[in-house]
Amino acid sequence: MKRNITYLFSLLPALAVTVGNISGGILSALNLVLSMGILAALEWIIPPNKNNQSSQNKDQIPSIIIYLHIPAQLICIGSFFYGIQQQILIEQWIWISAISMGINSGSAAIVVAHEFIHRKSTFKQFLGKWLLFTVGNFYFYVEHLRVHHKWVGTAKDTASAQKGENLYAFFLRSGIGQISNAWKLESERLKTKNKIYWPLNHYIIRQIIFHLLLDTCIIFWFGPTALLAFVLHCLVANFLLEYVNYIEHYGLSREENERVTELHSWQSDSPISRFLLIDLSRHADHHFHAAKPYHTLDSHPNSPELPSGYAGMFIIAAIPPLWFRMIDKRIPA
Repeated sequence: MKRNITYLFSLLPALAVTVGNISGGILSALNLVLSMGILAALEWIIPPNKNNQSSQNKDQIPSIIIYLHIPAQLICIGSFFYGIQQQILIEQWIWISAISMGINSGSAAIVVAHEFIHRKSTFKQFLGKWLLFTVGNFYFYVEHLRVHHKWVGTAKDTASAQKGENLYAFFLRSGIGQISNAWKLESERLKTKNKIYWPLNHYIIRQIIFHLLLDTCIIFWFGPTALLAFVLHCLVANFLLEYVNYIEHYGLSREENERVTELHSWQSDSPISRFLLIDLSRHADHHFHAAKPYHTLDSHPNSPELPSGYAGMFIIAAIPPLWFRMIDKRIPA
């Protein structure tokens, strides 16, 4: 029960974004400072929490919490455009607010979307796809489930970073590779089901069309600056998605016929990453048992361990020589 309630902290960045959007000025950077400054520093100080106690599926609090992220994302985006329309967010603060909101979308909306798309419920998968739509991501739903989980750690998975590959090179390779994979998979799906090949039947094309409609509405109601700021928010969110992919599997490899185990993903038991990212940092167990709900994921004593949490590792990963020096020696033989 206590573990489940602690996941409410995952809504803290959304609150910081909303306060910044309706206040303007220096408070526009509130979530930027909170997530990339304060929380990142605390991850190097607070000791790990390896407690594996969970209530399994009896407690409804974990489900309620991820559902709360739906209105939270709407409020963040709505308050952003409200701040622009009311001229609360002006000049440089528009862009700072967009970055701050992008950090929340990358660390909350996409993380919760990831949880939803792993569920069997069509409705929950729809919610996951909707959250991905709000950040302009049109490939993750298709590629993550059908390629990444099947081929993680092998040459067939573009979302697995290779030893010696820096974050920026990985971002380009992974992004392009995942989009290409998703496009091919959707095209093959339509052929297999003998569906007419027209835009609204193709998931990726459909998402792009709907996003172009949304972009048109943003320009009409709020102007081109608002659209550019919203696009910046999407870029930040998706860069964080690929950053997470980078640190979760960097340098860990397996043979194509080898079963995925808890040895093929990095884990972190930092309490901040655990409870702000709904235990995404227990990624080794997620790949070992992909169907497990987030609040039942376990820490494995033999899994590769990151020296800090996801926020704490960001600056390290952003400086490739520092990342290589710190992580390469930790890669299991």
